[in-house]
Amino acid sequence: MKASLLTIGTIILCLTTVHSQTPAPQAAASPSPAGSPEVKAADAGISNTTPADAPANAKPTGGKPALPPEKTNPVKLPTFAKPPVIDGKLDDEVWKSAAVLKDFYQIQPGDNIAPSKPTEVMLGHDERFLYVAFHCFDEPDKVRANIPKRDDIFNDDYVGILFDTFNDKRKAYEFDFNPLGIQADGIWTDGGNEDFSLDVVLESKGMVTTDGYTIEVAIPFKSIRYNGGKDTLWGAHFWRRIKRFNNELDMWMPISRDVSSWLAQAGHLTGFEGISTERTLELIPSLTVSETGKRKAPVTLAQIAEGGRFVNEPIHLDPGLTGKYSITSKVTLDFAVNPDFAQVESDQLVVTANQRFPIFFAEKRPFFLEGIDIFQTQIFAYHTRSIIDPDFAVKLTGKVNRNTFGLMLASDNGPGNFSEEERPSANPRLLDKNANVGVLRLKHDIGTQNSFIGFLGTYKRFVDSYNELAGLDGRFQLDKVTTLSWQFLATHSRHNFFLPDEGVRRDTKKNGFIYAVDYNKDARHFGYDISAVGRTLYYTSDLGFNRRPNNNAYNGFFRYNSEPKPKAFLVSWRVYDAILTAFDWQGRALSDNNESQVQLNFPRQTTVGVGFDKGYERVFESEFGQKRPSGSNCVVLNNCTFAGYDNERSAYNRGLYSYVSSTVNKKVNFNFFISRRWGDLDFDFGGGDKFPRVSPGAIAARKAAEDGLCNGDTPPPVCNAPLDPGPGDFFHFDGGVSYQPTGKLNATLNYTREHLKRYDTDRIAFSENIVSLRTTYQFSRFLFARGRIDYATLESSVKGQFLLGYTPNPGTAFYVGYNDDLSRNGFNRFSGALEPGFRRNGRVFFIKMSYLFRKSF
Repeated sequence: MKASLLTIGTIILCLTTVHSQTPAPQAAASPSPAGSPEVKAADAGISNTTPADAPANAKPTGGKPALPPEKTNPVKLPTFAKPPVIDGKLDDEVWKSAAVLKDFYQIQPGDNIAPSKPTEVMLGHDERFLYVAFHCFDEPDKVRANIPKRDDIFNDDYVGILFDTFNDKRKAYEFDFNPLGIQADGIWTDGGNEDFSLDVVLESKGMVTTDGYTIEVAIPFKSIRYNGGKDTLWGAHFWRRIKRFNNELDMWMPISRDVSSWLAQAGHLTGFEGISTERTLELIPSLTVSETGKRKAPVTLAQIAEGGRFVNEPIHLDPGLTGKYSITSKVTLDFAVNPDFAQVESDQLVVTANQRFPIFFAEKRPFFLEGIDIFQTQIFAYHTRSIIDPDFAVKLTGKVNRNTFGLMLASDNGPGNFSEEERPSANPRLLDKNANVGVLRLKHDIGTQNSFIGFLGTYKRFVDSYNELAGLDGRFQLDKVTTLSWQFLATHSRHNFFLPDEGVRRDTKKNGFIYAVDYNKDARHFGYDISAVGRTLYYTSDLGFNRRPNNNAYNGFFRYNSEPKPKAFLVSWRVYDAILTAFDWQGRALSDNNESQVQLNFPRQTTVGVGFDKGYERVFESEFGQKRPSGSNCVVLNNCTFAGYDNERSAYNRGLYSYVSSTVNKKVNFNFFISRRWGDLDFDFGGGDKFPRVSPGAIAARKAAEDGLCNGDTPPPVCNAPLDPGPGDFFHFDGGVSYQPTGKLNATLNYTREHLKRYDTDRIAFSENIVSLRTTYQFSRFLFARGRIDYATLESSVKGQFLLGYTPNPGTAFYVGYNDDLSRNGFNRFSGALEPGFRRNGRVFFIKMSYLFRKSF
């Protein structure tokens, strides 16, 4: 605890001195090689046009060209005397004084060759805004330009920017714009991640013109974190994506495929002088008005006959406030009081049958998304969705010199907020109690690029239970294409732990440990990744995302990519082989797997892949319940955790799969994945009322119950039916089709099917079908209507979500929505009886509104 207080004190000391610290001038340097971003999904179509603006030094056969002086030296941004009008027209006189970037290179699918179409970028700034304009030359009738929602522009043509505002070659702001100026914005972290959860307040407009399209952008300096001042350098990339030409990607700076980092190959901008050093306060009050109806247990004979009662609850008002204060251009304080964490759209339905561990769902709540990249580490030890419903939360994040930090504190009422049905049986000591949560993240940059050493600590306490986690991590750039990442964490917890040797839960204290190591080489053609991750039995992360405990997994991944041929029928291909072996801390084998895959890429964004894998899986009864004591007669009594004399189950498995995705034309694209596996384990959990357990013991127990043998005080052992995992045949299919008949209307249909049939009983363990239809109509870039219907056969569930939304900027929003939850030919949750037709389980009508107030000082 003393160490934690000292660390927090160090952060505060940094904040108090940041105003007097002037960054040391950064010398201009030509980009030094190092990491490669995750670019959007491949697109295609073959270009028969003649390149119109081939850079003088572009190599017809590819390869990294020598840089001309205008790209080697930093580009000095002029100061605009008058701001341009952001209307997408480029007709303001001030653009004539802008810095102009041109002579782009085609880097995908070509290798630094001449682009199919010319592109120009114009830059300038005043004391409050950074201005960027694009002029993309093209045939206007061939430009792909629709009206999608924010962050969903990548089926269109688009332009993009990376601004490495600290010039540390580690992280950058990413801004993308379609031809109408609709934006996608996020954080690009060198090493492979794009995170579009960030929403920056900015202004952008675009328009299709007689010679292509033009875009104007104004980014307030107060909306981003940055270094400014005389001689300050920003790293920068500018690009353009042309979908119909094999998803062509053209960039201002050439990119070497022998270097695994884009940020290390960035150009540089300077001239950030005279910028107003504003402190900005943002306040977003919100109000949600909702009326909820729920199906509840019956209390009268008439209600019993109806299968329950439907109760409309009183109208609920839920006010909240979130805010942000920019202490400096590098440090931000976020806070929230009763924040509105209701999602306007629920999570996508997934198959949950035969799942032993939690299913991951991404964070969608704005408060937690702000600065989330700072808290993310190699091990998922902090997953913000573990904080359910805080009464208040505060977060301090920033970067001072080479030190990045994040501190988050919250009081979460989720753990003690029991429903009306749960309250009578809940522990009175837990009712309406809050959990206290704290997270501390520190990182110190090492070297010139993409290397750091860091610390992560988390703490959660709920009444008497608590969890403490702390450890170190790091990433080292060993050469242009090789990185070594590692993390080690220790935990100390007091919980109601299940003790498999005793078969009981007990309030006790336990320690745990987890490690992760990754060695990655990402070269032009050949690459590989060697990794290991292991966690002890009692490793616990209350604020993280946890998988199988008592496990050590070693992985090897080896791939070869061909040299792309932009104008060929087979544009490129890839092969890989992946190896996995896992064992527990007692040295017992848990699983093995070897997977091989071939992927072929064709024109029209068409990808075809096939793969094969074979492996082995092993589970122990101590992972499911009590470990049978030595000398126990549980086999005779048929009440061991696993049936029979064997306290473990294992099976050899193999699988074959294929996948295809393609953009047929501007209006239609599709994808599907199909897999067949032999020898997959059924864990004998059953699949709900429709699919009861189908192990031999479970079938025998049901037969005994039907014969009336299990009704007495001492039923025979056959009635116990302990778990009996066993292998079977598994089938999986998922696919989707998107149709966009107009620039404003989009519809997507997705279908998933899973099916598992056991060998020993020849019975179906479960069969699930999920159908989802989602349709969006964009009246304008800010006003939209959306409908979504999900149908799941296993739960006999039909869910509808309908939303009208107006979102003019991040923070300001107005929604009117209706959600409906029905069952079709399902089983009554109270009586277990089959109910034909449709029955409503719940519905919600809501109005949600928020408004961004922004004041600068």
